[in-house]
Amino acid sequence: MRITFILCFCLLVGFNSYAQQLPRIKILATGGTIAGKGASADRSAYTSGEVPVQDLIAAVPGIEKLATITGEQISNVGSQDMSVDIWMKLNKRINEIFKNNEADGVVITHGTDTQEETAYFLSLTLRYDKPVIITGSMRPSTGISADGPKNIFDAVSVAASKQAAHSGVLLVFNENILTGRDAVKTSTTHLNAFTAPNNGPIGQVYDGKVFLYEKETRKSNKETPFDITGLTSLPRVDVVELYADAPATGIEASIAAGAKGIVTGGLGNGNLNKANVTAVEDAIKKGIIVARASRVPTGRVTLLDETDDAKLGTIVADDLNPQKARVLLMLGLTKTSDSKQLQQYFFEY
Repeated sequence: MRITFILCFCLLVGFNSYAQQLPRIKILATGGTIAGKGASADRSAYTSGEVPVQDLIAAVPGIEKLATITGEQISNVGSQDMSVDIWMKLNKRINEIFKNNEADGVVITHGTDTQEETAYFLSLTLRYDKPVIITGSMRPSTGISADGPKNIFDAVSVAASKQAAHSGVLLVFNENILTGRDAVKTSTTHLNAFTAPNNGPIGQVYDGKVFLYEKETRKSNKETPFDITGLTSLPRVDVVELYADAPATGIEASIAAGAKGIVTGGLGNGNLNKANVTAVEDAIKKGIIVARASRVPTGRVTLLDETDDAKLGTIVADDLNPQKARVLLMLGLTKTSDSKQLQQYFFEY
């Protein structure tokens, strides 16, 4: 009897020691397709944000072998309804988690519609250089071959790995690892929905094994100047997309609505037609910062090319798409309204 007791005690101590050695990963759920439910497994229709975080965790076989997992529900919305308020709540909570040593890494489950914007916002505002991984799914939890559990398993694998340390905010999807800055949703429905059009993935994850081939070359989140502590809102920045024969009504409406900044999704190299050049001139006279981005999915918008930015008073978004350029301009405007400094942010972050 005594030998049996001692053996059980030793096994228990060994198990607890093993558990303590596992990385501590906190999963923060925000809703989205990954938490969606449909009426039928073989139909695409579903409602986002129906499944709570504990059920998401329970649906991932073997996740307990990767890390000690805890979960929190931050929000439960479809990411078409993602908001600056939720971004700021996420930022505050993640900074608290690392400040209080509650976890070694964070995984965020998120809808795919605005996942790239959340990833970039967090990469610009988090103050701790620990793994933060964002993932989601293209099929709801009730769908045939739902991809959510696999993506969560992969995201936890990356968050728990030594390779992810000092890599900033990453997006893990369909076994690819992308930087929060460069990840873009490029398919409306396919499982391989995310890529980095200019640079490609920086790594892959397969069967719990993480392979990182590159590091982000832009300034790290530890160097970010954008401290939103104490802020309850961000300056309004609107996106106006151009097309053949586009009128100036979009820019005019943004001026009238009180926007502090405007990002144009311009033609080609961020070009503006004559009607919108006039509207941009009016916006700049009123003190509104205008950043030229492009509706083209790859390449950079370059200074002093077909558009004379020095004469017009515009800045360029470099290789950021319009929606990501909006994120950086909102944060930049919390620091300065000087166009030269704002332009430098676009070249550095």
